[in-house]
Amino acid sequence: MKIAVIGGTGLIGSQVVAILNAGGHEAVPHSQSTGIDVISGQGLDEAVAGADAVVNLTNSPTFDEASPAFFRTSMDNLLAAARKGGVGHFVILSIVGADQVPELDYYRAKVLQEDILAAGPIPYSIVRATQFMEFMDAVLSWTADGDSVRLPATPIQPIASKDVANAVAEVATGAPLNGIRNIAGPEIFPLDELGRITLSHKGDNRTVVTDPTAGMFAVVKGDVLTDTDAHLAPTRYADWLS
Repeated sequence: MKIAVIGGTGLIGSQVVAILNAGGHEAVPHSQSTGIDVISGQGLDEAVAGADAVVNLTNSPTFDEASPAFFRTSMDNLLAAARKGGVGHFVILSIVGADQVPELDYYRAKVLQEDILAAGPIPYSIVRATQFMEFMDAVLSWTADGDSVRLPATPIQPIASKDVANAVAEVATGAPLNGIRNIAGPEIFPLDELGRITLSHKGDNRTVVTDPTAGMFAVVKGDVLTDTDAHLAPTRYADWLS
């Protein structure tokens, strides 16, 4: 298959391209560095022309109230180009539980992206993943203060980016789902405990203070960011850390 991977030079995209090409497909990475612009539409027609599938892994440059506009414009432009180019399958990556956390601008933006795709003219697949293991350092940095890090006990089911990339590549080469596939890591942790495990592994002596009001995940209610019925990835957090 010929597959255009938009956002194909990022954390997930670069791995998806490598997996697809190793599997005998022709996966071509596209990003701003290769001359496309999903907001202006520059280069999109050429990028997707003749592709059997398009995988859109682009991300909003901010996680705030500007993110819905990014996803609306980028999806409108990409779907128009894909329709013109005769693309038969359009894949995006979203977040498990995104529709359950309307308090977060970015999660609302991802749900908007899903809705635009589902209402569009092209057979589609949505892969929803739980939180990436690679994001823990960023999560810790948001609420770090001197000798401590404040984190809520929000349940998290971390997944390795390589497992996300494998799932996206598998879906991209299959028949369109015209629906959602949830993928998740094999273990669930309270976020504060995950923070303690991470700092301990790094030899970082800072203390994790459990604070239900701290950071982005404080607004999450219950266990909506986890899914025990999802397709479970093999990589455990301790193995990923090591």
